[in-house]
Amino acid sequence: MEIDIKSLEPSQIYKLMISVIVPRPIAWISTVSKEGIYNLAPFSYFAGVSSEPPLIAVSIGRKETKAKKDTWKNIEETGEFVINMVTKEVVEKMNITALPFDEEIDEFKEANLTPVPSSVVKAPRVKESPVNIECRKFEIIEIGKMGLILGEVLKIHVKDDILNEKGYVDTEKLEIIGRLGGANYCLVTKNNTFTLKRPDKR
Repeated sequence: MEIDIKSLEPSQIYKLMISVIVPRPIAWISTVSKEGIYNLAPFSYFAGVSSEPPLIAVSIGRKETKAKKDTWKNIEETGEFVINMVTKEVVEKMNITALPFDEEIDEFKEANLTPVPSSVVKAPRVKESPVNIECRKFEIIEIGKMGLILGEVLKIHVKDDILNEKGYVDTEKLEIIGRLGGANYCLVTKNNTFTLKRPDKR
């Protein structure tokens, strides 16, 4: 089947893209508003785009009212945020923070999560997440109804027992969650990964 994207409604394009571009890591972003209210929400249009300089990209949409989502607004106003990785242990709590809470609501409290101070940004880290990435706003590019957030990585916090001697995080121990289409997710475990070395590296 050949699908002409121009013939589809935006909602149809969205469903097709999120079910084809899989699995996607989840950027569980914590921010703090100018008023000091903590915010926490998951986004799966998320990727690393450069290691020199170290940059990540996250795409954030708007509310049904067409106003910028709280995460986007907070990053724009404060210039800081933290990406907390979503693992098997916290996936249910992540799902709670996906609800469209009013901006004066603290999602940490709603999901019974523990905010802990970051090293260089004001936004808190999620204590229950084994990997936290402190970021500073590098640039925000508005594309249609979306905001493409480019963030400069400043600090990475990694739980000691998942970092190996080669400098890699052991994804099997991490048990990271990936986003699929619709309400579907996947779990990375030892039983569903494999090694494939590049031909010139064997």
